[in-house]
Amino acid sequence: MIPFIRNKPVVTATVAATAFTLAALAGCAGGGGFSVGDLLGGASGVLDEETVAAGLKEALRVGTDRTVESTGRPEGFSGNPLIRIALPDELESAAGALRTIGLGGQVDRFELAMNRSAEKAAGEAADVFVGAITKMTLSDAMGILNGDDTAATDYFKTATSDELRSRFRPIVEEKMTEVGLYNDYNVLMDKYTSLPFFTKPVIDLDGYITEKSLAGLFTVLAGEEKKIRDEPAARTTTLLKKVFAKQ
Repeated sequence: MIPFIRNKPVVTATVAATAFTLAALAGCAGGGGFSVGDLLGGASGVLDEETVAAGLKEALRVGTDRTVESTGRPEGFSGNPLIRIALPDELESAAGALRTIGLGGQVDRFELAMNRSAEKAAGEAADVFVGAITKMTLSDAMGILNGDDTAATDYFKTATSDELRSRFRPIVEEKMTEVGLYNDYNVLMDKYTSLPFFTKPVIDLDGYITEKSLAGLFTVLAGEEKKIRDEPAARTTTLLKKVFAKQ
């Protein structure tokens, strides 16, 4: 049978739109206070909107925690080719010139330091995501349920990007100092500008790393969303198996 919300059938496409929000539950059944029985409304299998919204919020909390944990650990950015922060375009010419004079190792260390800054800043996202979930209205929740393949990711982009940006930048600046990135950059630029005909590039390095950090977070969120939609093996809870068996 197709589950019901207030006696109205929920079509397969609508149920499928819960994918990302339920992705966090894969491998986490029974964790984070989530109850399959609660979300399904007990043995009756009858769903009401308030119950669905509550279960959705709890799933989102677990999912965003996993995203922050993934990106905020060592190698969270540098070890993930999808979100690894590369040198800004403005520095590519400088990097090439520096490699030709034997400073490739220092260029690589500088690039790694950019990623370390992002990894250290990623933990700041947790509170922002929790705040967005707490403020989520019933309408927001049902919009995600009825949305397209990126409904959950799009919700977080809309609800958190500005606050994340304002909170990330000072953290990124602090972590850049902590990992020695500014010092590495100044040393490299001194070497570069000492070469004939070269001048120091103009770049907002703090802003660049901040934006790449945000992009990395949302890329991981979108990946979780897609994985649970596309991979039957990822549907490791009773709820996921029940919902996606209807497709």
